[in-house]
Amino acid sequence: MRIATDSYTNSMLSGFNMLKQQQVNLQNQVTTGLSVQAPSDNPEAMQTTLGDLSGQATQQQYSSNITTAQAQANSVYSVLQSLQTITSQANTITTEAGSGTASQSELNDYATQVNALIQQALQLVNTQDPATGQYLFGGTSSSQPPFTATTDANGNVTGVTYQGNTSVNQTQVAAGITAAVDVPGANSSGSGAYGLIADSRTGADLFNHLIQLQQNLTSGNTSAITTTDGTNLQKDEDNITYQVANNGNVQARLNTAASLATTQSNSLATDISNTSGVDLVQTLTDLSQTQTAYQAALESSASIMQLSLLNYLP
Repeated sequence: MRIATDSYTNSMLSGFNMLKQQQVNLQNQVTTGLSVQAPSDNPEAMQTTLGDLSGQATQQQYSSNITTAQAQANSVYSVLQSLQTITSQANTITTEAGSGTASQSELNDYATQVNALIQQALQLVNTQDPATGQYLFGGTSSSQPPFTATTDANGNVTGVTYQGNTSVNQTQVAAGITAAVDVPGANSSGSGAYGLIADSRTGADLFNHLIQLQQNLTSGNTSAITTTDGTNLQKDEDNITYQVANNGNVQARLNTAASLATTQSNSLATDISNTSGVDLVQTLTDLSQTQTAYQAALESSASIMQLSLLNYLP
């Protein structure tokens, strides 16, 4: 009896395609962890799952934003701590130099120390974010050093200019919620974020106050050191203290937002699993069985095709 070769071939190909598609579906289920791969599988479950997946992607983006912001906030905090040390040292110098017992030689030594403090502060406020290379204290103008200095022939800083702006970037950390990690270096506008080095509302102007202190030390003007420099530098120290506290508040908000994003992402993952999740063990078993059936079908068809060809031999 001859085998209807065309009919068998079509049937064989149809069976191969079915087994192949089953393998693809099962492999996709193993890869994605989802039993629903197309709307036709379960329209309602697919719609719910797509919504949950979108929500999960949003939460993951929030988590990424928060992680970046936390790293930047830590960098800012490190600078603030060092600036606190500088303002504290400057205030100590003011107290000791203004006591009336220091000689001019000692005042000159203090002036040298103050110049070193100015140089340290300049380096600190021109710090770049390790991750992005952007300058931390230029506001949204973060591609160039926010502060530039002029010096005299002796290397003493005679003036410092701020070339950033007063704007700050807002990072979205949750639905409808943003956080600002940036700190502008200076703000004379009377509104917006407080300036780190200078701000018209607090009277802070650290570089100018340090330069004045240095000049008064060099000239021996102990009266100005006591009555003016001490008061001004206390404003600078208070302003830095405010910035430290504000940074702590921002970091606390970021930690809360990070915890919320993780919780919501995990909750959505549970919903996805409940709606469209697969039994991995069973799916792997089904995949193995389908692969075995596919291989067996290939071998069987090959054998049958050889027998069919014999019917055409003389």
